[in-house]
Amino acid sequence: MSAKTPEPVRCTATLELIEDRTIARLPADASASLPSRGQVAVTGSANGHDFSTVVEPDGRRGHWIRIDEALREAMAVEAGGTVELELTPTKEWPEPAVPEDLQTALDDAPDTEDVWSSITPMARWEWVRWVKATKSPQTRERRVDVTISKLRDGKRRPCCFDLSSCTEPALAKSGVLMGTE
Repeated sequence: MSAKTPEPVRCTATLELIEDRTIARLPADASASLPSRGQVAVTGSANGHDFSTVVEPDGRRGHWIRIDEALREAMAVEAGGTVELELTPTKEWPEPAVPEDLQTALDDAPDTEDVWSSITPMARWEWVRWVKATKSPQTRERRVDVTISKLRDGKRRPCCFDLSSCTEPALAKSGVLMGTE
């Protein structure tokens, strides 16, 4: 028996600029069609330009996606313009961009390499998000240290971490995406 292919989620979204990042906030009905209130890996297209990414939670049971500069330029749409999105959930998560401080700690702890390389890209996204989900430099430094400690203990994921309300701290206040009413 073959697995059912997820139906694409289609919607129109307006590009927004928060801080220095361009995002597309998904309409409520499109967000509700996704399989999780937390992060969701997707393949998709924006105005016909293909991409793969992780859809992020907005802290209010909704979602948003980052529109990187290359995609924004390819679409020729600025903040305030609209885009046609087609998003298909996938189990194939892209590799996360590991922040420099965490990568340095991983490089300095070669005994964690087997665990780090054996976990799924989704689990690596969770570790990266957990480290990044604070504005406090002291808390972030502690989270990097705890990540290494937990990996040394064979832990594959951070615990007690609510992925549905954890978005990038540069774009959020108290776990809620800025500009959310």
